[in-house]
Amino acid sequence: MNGPQRYIAHFDLDSFFVSVEVLNDPSLKGKPVIVGGSRERGVVTSCSYEARKFGVHSAMPMNRAMKLCPHAIVVRGTRGEYSRYSRWVTDIIAAKAPLFEKASIDEFYLDLTGMDRFFDPYQWTIDLRSEIIEKTQLPISFGLATNKMIAKIATDEAKPNGYLFVQPGMEKQFLAPLPVNKFPGVGEHTFLTLKSMGIHTIRDLANTPVAMLEKKLGKYGADLWQKSQGRHFGEVHAYHEAKSISTENTFEENITDEERLLSELVRMTEKVAFELRQDEKLTGCIAVKVRYPDFETTSRQTTIDYTLRDDELIPVAIDLFHKLYRKGQPVRLLGVRLSELTQHPVQASLFDDAEKKNKLYKAIDDVKNTFGKTSLKKARTLGSGKRADK
Repeated sequence: MNGPQRYIAHFDLDSFFVSVEVLNDPSLKGKPVIVGGSRERGVVTSCSYEARKFGVHSAMPMNRAMKLCPHAIVVRGTRGEYSRYSRWVTDIIAAKAPLFEKASIDEFYLDLTGMDRFFDPYQWTIDLRSEIIEKTQLPISFGLATNKMIAKIATDEAKPNGYLFVQPGMEKQFLAPLPVNKFPGVGEHTFLTLKSMGIHTIRDLANTPVAMLEKKLGKYGADLWQKSQGRHFGEVHAYHEAKSISTENTFEENITDEERLLSELVRMTEKVAFELRQDEKLTGCIAVKVRYPDFETTSRQTTIDYTLRDDELIPVAIDLFHKLYRKGQPVRLLGVRLSELTQHPVQASLFDDAEKKNKLYKAIDDVKNTFGKTSLKKARTLGSGKRADK
């Protein structure tokens, strides 16, 4: 006996950003809508199914998208609304699911293993989807299967606004007719390599000797063959246990000078924001911690619109510090923590001046990676004694 039958559901909010824009402006419904920068620059963050019919897809340069679909309606995006709706859906899932993982701002995995003793997992998942749609009015699709990989592919097949259950034992049969690039991670280069070997479908892949795949693709070839058999062992990681990024500093001598404390706070916020970008994540919550010489420790946190940018995190950290700090008191320890982390595909490059800002941060991060994390600092951290703008 191998233990209970695994049941994993994958939920994905369809064209999430576009769906939110349509809710806020119903006149956009049924039209080719692109969420992105301007018509001339930036990339497509999200697009409606009406725009996809013209070949537009996310991460495509905006000028290319406009050539394909010149009559598209371009919307800049309202990040606060996306954060609000994402948290709303998260709360609905958290109230019902025994174990769930928030894979990105609009994507969730639920582990329903063991629930079949009490409920029909398929009906339970259908009911949860209905509740999400009823409460938020957002379209959402799901796939239900015995592992995360099959569940995610099933969701893709169920879209838009549908659902699909791949029953235990049917994994290989479900995958067989699909093209090999349905597997996440099979990019253009691997896809062309496989096609040159006469491998077009996952059935072809499953019937190819592992040794031949390894010869062409190395270890990845063996990994792909395992996937073609419908096998995947990724765990659903509890959302509230999701990794946070933090740093704290216990000072060699207690610090009373508020300007020095603020300078240190900015430095630490820069440090955790850099780590956030290296992990390709967004944060939705920031906390500041202060410890006094008598070891009394206080902390405050606040939820924020999902971000990865220093210039958005630093003012919030400073505000939290001012709310916490007992003026004139010496401080023994200072800490900053980012939590409610979520993946960002193109979602971080969304908004006003986003392209310029992201290029700037990439340039800064490249310098830090080459010359060390301390090679570039905000003016406030350089000890000029002057208070920089928030």
